[in-house]
Amino acid sequence: MNTPQTPQRKPFLQWILFLLFLLVGIYIGQRTTTPTRTFSLDVANELSKLELVLQQVQDNYLDTVHIPTLIENSLPLIMTELDPHSQYISAEDMARANESIEGNFDGIGVTFNMPSDTVVVMNVIAGGPSERAGIRPGDRILTVNDSLIAGRKLEQNAVVKMLRGQRGTKVRLGVARSGEKTLLPVTIIRDKIPVKSVDAAYMINHETAYIHLSKFSKTTYQEFLDAMSTMRTAGMKNLILDLRGNTGGLLEQSFEIANEFLEKENMIVYTKGRARPRQDYKATGNGRYRDVRLAILIDENSASASEIVAGAIQDNDRGLIIGRRSFGKGLVQEPIFFSDNSGLRLSVARYYTPTGRSIQKPYESNNLQAYENELNDRYRSGEMNTSDSAKMSGEQFLTPKGKILYGGGGIMPDVFVPIDTTGFNPYFISINRKNLIYRFALQFTDQRRAALNAIRTPNELNNYFAGYHLDELFRRYAAGIGVIATDTEWEECRHLIDVHLRAYIGRNTPLEDLAYYMTIAKIDHTLSKAIEELNEPSTRQSID
Repeated sequence: MNTPQTPQRKPFLQWILFLLFLLVGIYIGQRTTTPTRTFSLDVANELSKLELVLQQVQDNYLDTVHIPTLIENSLPLIMTELDPHSQYISAEDMARANESIEGNFDGIGVTFNMPSDTVVVMNVIAGGPSERAGIRPGDRILTVNDSLIAGRKLEQNAVVKMLRGQRGTKVRLGVARSGEKTLLPVTIIRDKIPVKSVDAAYMINHETAYIHLSKFSKTTYQEFLDAMSTMRTAGMKNLILDLRGNTGGLLEQSFEIANEFLEKENMIVYTKGRARPRQDYKATGNGRYRDVRLAILIDENSASASEIVAGAIQDNDRGLIIGRRSFGKGLVQEPIFFSDNSGLRLSVARYYTPTGRSIQKPYESNNLQAYENELNDRYRSGEMNTSDSAKMSGEQFLTPKGKILYGGGGIMPDVFVPIDTTGFNPYFISINRKNLIYRFALQFTDQRRAALNAIRTPNELNNYFAGYHLDELFRRYAAGIGVIATDTEWEECRHLIDVHLRAYIGRNTPLEDLAYYMTIAKIDHTLSKAIEELNEPSTRQSID
């Protein structure tokens, strides 16, 4: 999803309506057993035909038809005839769809989970409406506006919908709190809640910084600059930019971030489509971090704007791309909004990396299921274990320094790191299927809320963990549920379990994602490879 351009709406809307009502006509025609009447029609005006079809359905169809519902149900089907990323979004879903782009939403400002069918507040956003109303981590929300939500097996999305609402509106909660015998009534006035793009930013060592970027929203570039400024002050000379799992967002934000590392007139990306002339995006030469050695981490879930950044850095020989082949989304979506607050995200162009690569993986409009299954195919083919199994097109492209790159199907990293399955024995797989690591971490946190809520630094968290043998506590916990490890199985995976326990518990403290990423780094082989590569003299010379 990318930066909106001025849409040419009328012709497109006529086309969409034509397809919609054509399908309606086919649907009715297939079920008609008596001859139809013939109406005069100006064939040059498809819109007249569409309006006529709708009118006939409304006036003469044998049963009552709710036309708005017919349209709402048909539009998503029409979009499946285009490409995998064009979509119709109903008015009801539009606000949620825009959250990751806007960088905020209206709500109460908590993160929660629902173990045992009860809403448990994990963290409260500092300065947000819930904190102002006195909500604390560990609180259980049992009622919303006098409606019981505990023990009803509600979907988490249903609870989210109940808690969110327009800023300035009120929501009444019934809160159960440890030490309180009665339900606490809490009224919260909803407000704007920020959605972070930078999940974690810290110094790995005295000269190497790490930043994890989860999305590209309207606030991403500013968040990135703030993090980079802090890292520069701390002595950053190397940066590891982690785009794994980042599915993209706004093109303009990816352009701004790539611009920070490139020299003037370096191509970042260009776009072109049938109705969109080529548009080049080049570096301005004002980037503040052109001297920083750079490694970018990607995986099979890095898509769209993430691939723009990775492609710009790779094609300009500016840094190393490390990990596994990216998703392969090279289509530009343009938002088109309708008066009822619904809209389209319509693919209007392809984007190309500086060397001219289109990295959109192949698709067929009548076989989108195969497109959705493509990542599973990578696992089955062995690509996650060796780069030799990757299916890239034969077209080759050269970087300025003569490196050979391939187009089609995503971005292949410069340094391939296979998926790590160390410790994935039957016991570890079993406890993950039952989500036991996370459940134990939540229980452990719940029983020690006061102490964990007081933690403010990673060192304090590590010192706190020193008082516990988390792995052994977990082994007894899992055995109590009936999942028992042999001694061999336990030795194979105990370190993996211990690190995940510390990461999940740390995420439940005020350190949140920072604690998670700093902890999980101990078993992150892709990150370790990036640190190793940035310290290689030959690598330093090639990307300086």
